[in-house]
Amino acid sequence: MQHSISQDTPSSGAKLTRVLLACGIIAGPFYIVVGLIQALTRPGFDLLHHDLSLLANGSLGWIQISNLIVSGLLVLAYALGMRRVLHDSRGGTWGPLLVGIYGLGLIGAGIFIADPAAGFPPGTPADAHTVSWHGLLHFITAAIGFLALIAACMVMARRFASQGLPGWTIYSVGSGLLFFAAFVGVATGSGQPWSVMGFWIGIVCIWAWVLLLAARLRKEANT
Repeated sequence: MQHSISQDTPSSGAKLTRVLLACGIIAGPFYIVVGLIQALTRPGFDLLHHDLSLLANGSLGWIQISNLIVSGLLVLAYALGMRRVLHDSRGGTWGPLLVGIYGLGLIGAGIFIADPAAGFPPGTPADAHTVSWHGLLHFITAAIGFLALIAACMVMARRFASQGLPGWTIYSVGSGLLFFAAFVGVATGSGQPWSVMGFWIGIVCIWAWVLLLAARLRKEANT
């Protein structure tokens, strides 16, 4: 009996690690697809002028709230998988920790709803600029999560550099810098089309990095 347990335990642990890493592969496509479906179907929502966070308002706001929370939970699970693969190696502490903070940021952004703005949901004044306590906390939790993910890109870039992987190093640094620029743009662009679309591009690119890194780590876990 003891011999059987000793054989099964490593296999079970490896399976759990793969499942956790798969959450990182699923999270980005889930978040983007659910967000885009809403953006294209919700009355009054304009992809060129409205931030995705505004979808948490209105009678259907629960969909975007759920999108943020579920995506955050998936990222938290992925961070646990990262830790299992990277433990006791360069980036094995800060990489998963920062990704986990991003997951918590998504959950916080779902709990604390962004304020209605720029005419959405319908009936909201186009020049509405009121900031409530939950709107402020939405921005703070999202910003902390975004900055943590950008830092995670740099941590993983150092890991890849130490492994002699220049392609992954450049890709990680570039993804982090692009997302940082997109975040700064949307935070200062006041709903301008260039800032909103720039943030969409940044979101897609950073989620792609999360997905590809998860796929790479899952491959490492299988070896």
